[in-house]
Amino acid sequence: MIKVLVIDNDRMNCELMQSVLARHGYQVLSATSGIEGLTIFRQQAPRVTILDLHMPEMDGLTVLKEIRAYDPHAPVIILGGGATEEQENHARGLRVTDFIRKGLSLDVLVECISRVVQLPAKSFPPLPLANSAAMADTGETILVVDDESLVRDLLVQFLSLRGYQALGVKDGPEALSMVKQSSPDLILLDLFMPGMDGLEVLRQLRQREYPGAVIIITGSHGKEQAWAMEPQEVIGKPIDLDQLLMSIQLVLVCREC
Repeated sequence: MIKVLVIDNDRMNCELMQSVLARHGYQVLSATSGIEGLTIFRQQAPRVTILDLHMPEMDGLTVLKEIRAYDPHAPVIILGGGATEEQENHARGLRVTDFIRKGLSLDVLVECISRVVQLPAKSFPPLPLANSAAMADTGETILVVDDESLVRDLLVQFLSLRGYQALGVKDGPEALSMVKQSSPDLILLDLFMPGMDGLEVLRQLRQREYPGAVIIITGSHGKEQAWAMEPQEVIGKPIDLDQLLMSIQLVLVCREC
């Protein structure tokens, strides 16, 4: 069973996250202080650590620094309600795996953990520093359209670190406006979004003769609807990042052909 460590000085938050994550099959360890959390981390070697930014005595950034000294590659997700830009950049400098603002749905946190544990240990790329240079640029642009900010940001980060020029938008109208200004080579399009769903976005892209490729992202119950619109590919949730990367590469190669 995969171990997840929750470090939060608010015991109620610990109990809530423990209850939610346990229902998803994780073995949850919890600590209500940084010192206690570091002790459990060293003893139990959790697969993922969830870390509150604001704690008395030893705050989240200090705990993260100690974790990095012990294990430079351990996945750590910081919960940072009210974080300043300086704090976020400090966390990125310490190679935090992700930075989630408090107040988001716990489903967002569960989705983030799921994506981390799908990858082999020590393979999840840390968030880059703001304005840092990406890896070798492929010259190809990808637009990520998803109303869930965490999913969108994770995909943009993942693709940027692999050399793509990746941008993210939160809904269909914003995506259509972006395409009108500068047409991307490929669009990763969430099927279920409030307001204008992915199918309507794809219909309007066809009407506007969008020349690029489209990969639809959806849960298993939406795949039949998605394929009916004849996108280049349909990827199921939770997303297998290796499969997604391979699909993107194949779609872009076929588009060139």
